[in-house]
Amino acid sequence: MAYKQITVAGGGVLGSQIAYQTAFKGFDVCVYEIDDKALERAKKRIMDLKPRYQKDLGASEEEVHSAYDRITFTSDLSKAVAEADLLIEAIPEVVDIKTDFYTKLGKVAPAKTVFATNSSTLLPSQFADATGRPEKFLALHFANEIWKNNTAEIMKHQGTDMNVFQEVIQFAKAIGMVALPLYKEQPGYILNSLLVPFLSAAQSLLAKEVADVETIDKTWMIATGAPQGPFAILDVVGLKTAFNIALAQAEATGDPESKKVADLLKTEYIDKGKRGKETGEGFYTYPHPSFMHPDFLKSE
Repeated sequence: MAYKQITVAGGGVLGSQIAYQTAFKGFDVCVYEIDDKALERAKKRIMDLKPRYQKDLGASEEEVHSAYDRITFTSDLSKAVAEADLLIEAIPEVVDIKTDFYTKLGKVAPAKTVFATNSSTLLPSQFADATGRPEKFLALHFANEIWKNNTAEIMKHQGTDMNVFQEVIQFAKAIGMVALPLYKEQPGYILNSLLVPFLSAAQSLLAKEVADVETIDKTWMIATGAPQGPFAILDVVGLKTAFNIALAQAEATGDPESKKVADLLKTEYIDKGKRGKETGEGFYTYPHPSFMHPDFLKSE
């Protein structure tokens, strides 16, 4: 595995984590975003990761600052990939946006560059032709808070070169991940094949007014011993991502329940600036959400 220069397209919640974790493990990283405002948001997200690495991993000040110094930022796609050995795409979970991005990327990236999508639920074969290099394209999916939840699911499509597949597996290990190879396409990989139905069921219960957020989370936490309920998890994932998944499901299947969930997320949360933990409010208010209160699981 000869990868040295890594480009991360998209500096959102997970994209920023991928970039910083990669730099923390010694790689040179370039973060690409669509404009300067988005780049500033990405820089802040990455800066905010420094104390998390110190607290959770015991990293020194020198280590966290050196990692940041290995990251460059640009809104010029050609410059972003000029030297890239691997590009990891972490842009919105919308088919048209990803297709357009790969069409443009394939025209400006060097022939050596391998493309990997961090898509949560979409298949690499949906975009393989748009890349112009299907043999050098696959999925590389991370769990949120990757410095702690260090899984990396590497999923090939039918046209992925096996050497490329093995190279990306080695790269995942090199940045401190537990590499989990998937040899056959599966929407949602392993993690989200388990997680998304769980989170969707919780959102459906809320949309149908069966119970409120706290009651649903409390039920799950008490009954299973889990440290968080589905809505606490959704706040970390981000409500915009949850909305995109629900909307895509509604449009693909015509499922009225998914449409109801998407409408609820947009009108009651996203349109009101409640996008999750990152914005300070989602289903819960941060930094002191009610599910963290010592009495949350006690009977009233």
